[in-house]
Amino acid sequence: MPPEPRDEPSQQPTPPPGVEPGPPPPQHIRVLALALLLWRDHLLCAEGYDTVKQQTFYRPLGGGVEFGEYAEEAVARELLEELSMPIEVLACLGTNENLFTYQGKQGHEIVYEYVCKPASGAEPENLEPLVAIEGDARFISRWLPIAEVIAGTHRVYPDGLAERLGAWVRAL
Repeated sequence: MPPEPRDEPSQQPTPPPGVEPGPPPPQHIRVLALALLLWRDHLLCAEGYDTVKQQTFYRPLGGGVEFGEYAEEAVARELLEELSMPIEVLACLGTNENLFTYQGKQGHEIVYEYVCKPASGAEPENLEPLVAIEGDARFISRWLPIAEVIAGTHRVYPDGLAERLGAWVRAL
């Protein structure tokens, strides 16, 4: 468990260039659908930075499941909203409960994880970073080599995602 933030005044760490820390998590259980978007042996992840932990991390794109919406529909809607990219859902990797701390605040999520690929005709031309949009905020998404994600080279959340993705890849 990471140490608690100190109350003493200190200079706030700054995230790497182009990475803005997001708001702290809401104080209720949130239901999410995440797209493990695969392309050319890479996984697309949003890059984030926790100023309290002074840590860069990655998380697959996606967002909240709306009332009356299936999680699989939510993941497709979210990628269309954030990247203007239609996707094809290949498999449900699973559903997991995620308890975490971000920006010094406790978060709690029920997360549906879907293995996806870009829809036919929507494939990116290259593996350059993409700018995604969430409401008024913009964030960077990077294509991480799947082998590096599975090997633990990158800090990818939710916890255990690398292991679940590795098991899915090995089962192919």
